[in-house]
Amino acid sequence: MVGSKIILLDVDGTITDYENFIPQSCKDAIKRARSNGHRVYMCTGRSKAENPQEIWDIGFDGMIGGNGCYVESDGEVVMHQLITADQCRHIVDWLHGRGLEFYLESNNGLFASEHFREAAAPVMTLYAKGKGASDEDAKTSAHAFMDTLTYGAELYRDDLNKVSFILSSYQDHLDSVDEFPDLVARTWGGKGEHALFGDLGVKGIDKAHAVRVLVEHLGADMADTVAVGDATVDIPMFECCGTSVCMGSGGEEAKAAADWVTTDVDDDGMWNAFSHLGLI
Repeated sequence: MVGSKIILLDVDGTITDYENFIPQSCKDAIKRARSNGHRVYMCTGRSKAENPQEIWDIGFDGMIGGNGCYVESDGEVVMHQLITADQCRHIVDWLHGRGLEFYLESNNGLFASEHFREAAAPVMTLYAKGKGASDEDAKTSAHAFMDTLTYGAELYRDDLNKVSFILSSYQDHLDSVDEFPDLVARTWGGKGEHALFGDLGVKGIDKAHAVRVLVEHLGADMADTVAVGDATVDIPMFECCGTSVCMGSGGEEAKAAADWVTTDVDDDGMWNAFSHLGLI
């Protein structure tokens, strides 16, 4: 692979493992690619506030966040499409009415519902175990995540990228699709009826749309884009980019959609992908 590329990297399960550990080889690969003249962006479901300083310290040219609602390049906000204040009020009231715990995702922070900490502890532990973590590591990862949230804050907001809520059953997700036709309803933390969370975001937004917005802003060509991810939510990004790679630790659907599958995230997966593609 020759010429300057625009590299789009998912975070969870791609840059980090599911205990938020970043392999040194991943950091080295990103730094080497940038020193070779390639541009590297995070392209993640996370909002900007969710990324710890350790990730930013690797060095990036910008990020796509909130599964595509936020695009930043060279410190400039290129696009930011938010859930409206009225939509937020509707979501919060509906979730409260169903007794579902949730957190609101904003570039300014993550804001949890009243009883989220207690309800989420076993769910986040199950999520981490599903990604291969041991019992002890899964509990540590769950509590570390919950410590990043703000509790007791105002829940009617106008700065939201998306909202995640704990599913009591898959029916909660199906009902959210009907309740919020003006938003996009997804699930995460498992496939199909085994999902752990529902989420609600801006309609018409996904990672592929955001990548196109970024590439147009840069005056670049979609043929020069490289996507690396691990999950179903990354498939639109895989389909729109010139080259796509799935982590070896990724899901089967994502692997099937990618051009190439590298090794696991904690088995030098990023370094091996960048090496295979001639980026480093």
